[in-house]
Amino acid sequence: MKKLIMANWKMQLSLAESRALAKKYALTLAKSKNEVVICPDYLALAEVGAILRHSKIVLGAQDSAITDKGAYTGEVSPLNLKALGVKYVILGHSERREHLHENSAIINNKIKAALNAKLIPVLCVGEKWAEHVAGQTEEYLAMELRHALKGVKIKTAAELVVAYEPVWAISTNKHARPMAPEEADKVQKFLARLALKILQKPVRVIYGGSVNSQNAVAFLSQPNVAGLLVGGASLKPTEFIKMNA
Repeated sequence: MKKLIMANWKMQLSLAESRALAKKYALTLAKSKNEVVICPDYLALAEVGAILRHSKIVLGAQDSAITDKGAYTGEVSPLNLKALGVKYVILGHSERREHLHENSAIINNKIKAALNAKLIPVLCVGEKWAEHVAGQTEEYLAMELRHALKGVKIKTAAELVVAYEPVWAISTNKHARPMAPEEADKVQKFLARLALKILQKPVRVIYGGSVNSQNAVAFLSQPNVAGLLVGGASLKPTEFIKMNA
């Protein structure tokens, strides 16, 4: 199976920069052996989608609303994202949990709404440094996964992805460092088993957290790492292209 490599551009680029980078990747990643997904910000979604439409790169979104439509000022409907050509949507990212105070109930509703719109949710889970050093990683991740997936039903394994991003390893954090690939593989295996128990389907589990061209091969060579969620390195063409070589 192809590895899933997702680029999360966050809120780092202007519209012009998003267009330029999308054009570059559409040309340079045409022969990538991976399934490459680009997740620009909302403003750039339509234009980046138009650029990627005739390429092998897939369009993704960084978030979506808890319901199809309604009085939710500032939110974006998953149905509208689907109509725009979006295939994947990142949900429950640690930055939204921290800065926008998203809790598991909100994330759970977003997952259900995304599935209803035929989008593929990419559920982000990850422990903070305190849980990591206290040896509570699995306990914390189990709580996040169970709450976020409560009542979620999928028909096939391809309908949902879990992204493991240890919060302490994300490159935007002050003292971030990547987790050792072998350690990440053990956690990914745990998450895959638990997700299978909850969903009754063997969904893909990808890794994110200070991933770059120097360590990507080591992560992707692990048996339980189905792909990567890439932040800062996806904004650097030389880095991201090497990761998909």
